[in-house]
Amino acid sequence: MSMSALASLAMNPLSPEDLERLAHKRAAAKLGWYVHAALYVVVNLFILGISQYGFGQRPWSVFPLLGWGLGLALHGISVFLLGAGGGLRERLVRQERERLRRRQHDSR
Repeated sequence: MSMSALASLAMNPLSPEDLERLAHKRAAAKLGWYVHAALYVVVNLFILGISQYGFGQRPWSVFPLLGWGLGLALHGISVFLLGAGGGLRERLVRQERERLRRRQHDSR
């Protein structure tokens, strides 16, 4: 857990039910990414095999590899960097919360 997430938890402690729900949500998201990555490897090895041995020497298999690889990378970013409870997201939420509180305080 990042320092900003720890600081956020210290300022706004979650109930045990909220912690459990967040833990399950994050674990499910990470497990989904691992399944996605495993399927990416298996399917692309199969595609590479059939492109090399079944349909001649044309290197067409690189296109699905790159396209799906981009999707896998974006999925990983959304799970590990931007997901609920992630460091970057928590930091941005904290900054926005502080900005709104300052604006509300200044308007009084």
